[in-house]
Amino acid sequence: MTSLTELARPSGGLAMVAMDQRESLRAMLGTHTPAPVPDSDLTKFKIAVARELGAHASGFLIDRNLGFDEVLAERLLPPSCGLILAADRLRHPPEGGPVVETSFDEAINPVHVRERGVVAMKLLLVWRPDEHRDTRLAMAEEFVRRCAGAGLLSILEGVVRPTSDDNFDQLQLAAAAELGALRPSLYKAQVPRRGVDERKVARVCERISATLPVPWVVVSQGVTIEDFPNAVRTACNAGASGFLAGRAIWSDTLTDPTPLLRLRAVDRLKRLAEVVDSSARPWQEAAA
Repeated sequence: MTSLTELARPSGGLAMVAMDQRESLRAMLGTHTPAPVPDSDLTKFKIAVARELGAHASGFLIDRNLGFDEVLAERLLPPSCGLILAADRLRHPPEGGPVVETSFDEAINPVHVRERGVVAMKLLLVWRPDEHRDTRLAMAEEFVRRCAGAGLLSILEGVVRPTSDDNFDQLQLAAAAELGALRPSLYKAQVPRRGVDERKVARVCERISATLPVPWVVVSQGVTIEDFPNAVRTACNAGASGFLAGRAIWSDTLTDPTPLLRLRAVDRLKRLAEVVDSSARPWQEAAA
């Protein structure tokens, strides 16, 4: 039976790297490149991140079209780093910007990817209380069911689009309650209030922990590289089991990935893992 041991450190905490960014990564790379950024550049960066950070992560998340096959073919991840596949198709507005809607990628066969070495799949949902709420909830429920049927862990990521800090808190708690009730293997949440008010971040994280019947981790979306370590510590002290993060680990390495990943991101990830080992609620406790 698959368990979160496959994504966890010996401490029971989770220190995972997210490398499933698609159009957002293209835009980031585009700030350093005058020409349109081809898919091959995205894939090259993702492979570099897997090669340099995989040995220091307990899990690695990547998407199907940009680097997944190469990571498997080149055996870039050690046995200590579980492979997570993004199962979401992302829709952005025509003018660019954050994801506005998602769907399950029907090209993915959960049984097939499990046979190739994937241990978990992740589905992002933009959670909002609108007329499509029930449709999204049904999709999330079906995702959890498919993962379980294939022997895969399921990771649900509920992303909210707040209009104020108080609204951020309310939406996050509502999303955690609704999506957590589906009992995914792991829930993935934004750091409340972008990690800038430790007391209020801790209070919301405590409420998320009390709401969720499953372990949960934070993402780094909206949090600076400098603020993320303390945000992880605060969330873990309030009941989170770690992180699944991308930009706060590698976003300052885009101009020259391999040397900068070694110079900056490796030590950054190691320090974050130490925070998880000392502060995170072990997933076994959260799942009890």
